[in-house]
Amino acid sequence: QVQLVESGGGLVQAGGSLRLSCAASGSIFSINAMGWYRQAPGEQRESVAYIYSGGTTGYADSVKGRFTVSRDNAKNTVYLQMNSLKPEDTAVYYCNGIIVAVNSRLSRSYWGQGTQVTVSS
Repeated sequence: QVQLVESGGGLVQAGGSLRLSCAASGSIFSINAMGWYRQAPGEQRESVAYIYSGGTTGYADSVKGRFTVSRDNAKNTVYLQMNSLKPEDTAVYYCNGIIVAVNSRLSRSYWGQGTQVTVSS
């Protein structure tokens, strides 16, 4: 089994910063990519940022220049540094990993339980 556990959410004022962490654990053979999604009330889940094992990153237009995704391969952990937060960033943030489990030849998508980020105006 593979588990993803997020931490670091909370309440912050507009203009503030938060850092999210997501640690993958369990029967992991390799991690192809890890990333962050978010879902605001009444909205669809959307991709925020991702990072591939080789270091390539990508961001949603709405967070470019404000958010930074990084990864510690030795710890199987991905981070999301969020600066200059806006009220519209308020959402539940989910960690996602494209992971090959031990004794498996195929990668599959795994999700964390989500962490709430609330930005007050």
